[in-house]
Amino acid sequence: MNGNKQLKERGDKVFIGTYARYPAAMVKGSGCRLTDADGKEYLDFMAGIAVCSLGHGHPKITEAICRQAAELVHVSNLYYTEPQIELAEMIIDNSFGEKLFLCNSGAEANEAAIKLARIYSAEGRYKIISLSGSFHGRTLATVAATGQPKFHKGFEPLPEGFLHAPFGDLQALEQMIDSSTCAILCEPLQGEGGVRPLAKEYLQGIKALCDKHGLLLIFDEIQTGMGRTGTLFAYEQLGIQPDILTMAKALANGLPIGAMLTSAKIAAPFIPGTHASTFGGNPVASAAAVATLQIMLADGFLEGVRKKGEYFQTELNKLAERFPTMLSSARGMGLLVGAVLTEQGVAHGTDIVNKMFDRGFLMNFAGNVVLRFVPPLVVTREEIDMIVAALAEVLAEY
Repeated sequence: MNGNKQLKERGDKVFIGTYARYPAAMVKGSGCRLTDADGKEYLDFMAGIAVCSLGHGHPKITEAICRQAAELVHVSNLYYTEPQIELAEMIIDNSFGEKLFLCNSGAEANEAAIKLARIYSAEGRYKIISLSGSFHGRTLATVAATGQPKFHKGFEPLPEGFLHAPFGDLQALEQMIDSSTCAILCEPLQGEGGVRPLAKEYLQGIKALCDKHGLLLIFDEIQTGMGRTGTLFAYEQLGIQPDILTMAKALANGLPIGAMLTSAKIAAPFIPGTHASTFGGNPVASAAAVATLQIMLADGFLEGVRKKGEYFQTELNKLAERFPTMLSSARGMGLLVGAVLTEQGVAHGTDIVNKMFDRGFLMNFAGNVVLRFVPPLVVTREEIDMIVAALAEVLAEY
């Protein structure tokens, strides 16, 4: 069997260089652990970037995938399949929504939301306002919606109709609204932007602006949804109900699937021919998603996520007290956690992550401001203690 070096060499010959990959090829996983081709084990606090929320190799997910694969792998959405119907029913029964569109990724879910907002709104209303620091996907439209100029570079001219409001400034946001605006798009907590929560009052202000000006409120819960924040969706903790919600990432614990959720009234303009997805709601991915939801909705699971998230932030805040020149505080919701770096710490952010990787701990540096941790939701307190202890060792080197 090839080791890391051989697999890296083979991969570098054939892949377009869109990823700055670590020099490790992962070959198996179990729970919160991954093992590379050289046999080295890692404690995974990335979970495929908030995807494998029930950990690697979960037996109930594996069983659901194998059972469905043996029965039916794919059929066109010109026909019904039971797994995707069951999945849609479960999501709707546990959310504000009445209608669901299934696709394959977060970017596709946001594309669907953008198209729906435009076709639902009155003629001439097409502009969508998002926030600075936001991240909404890699397609041209979702890149245009993303409020980070570094993602725009080289792809101009971007699709028309996307504006970015200064983060936290309701007055500036309202001044950007005009007769051609149809929606405001935001994450309840900016993940890629640096694990930056949007204050409840700020989000309520955005909702009030939508109501005042007749706009749709779109919540991008691709990273915050599916139990990551300690409720199935983050909006449940904020006292705000969006008009459209997008989800993906952890929906099927590693299989590609995304979804857009809305009301029956708003969904009505999406008639046959307006939007589609060849693989959307694939039976195998849908079966995995049903099994994932069954586990997440079991009594005590989401409460456990909240408690572990609180514990994690408490321990990171203790580190901030020990290393005040490197860390300032912890922030986040549930098990979407960021350790905020000081100005001195930011200068070493990438180096810290690399040193943690060398020690066998996976995490990343997000928004050029935080060390981001998105472990599987099944992580234990003991595993949290392990990564905090390792981080303390690394910080001590500075």
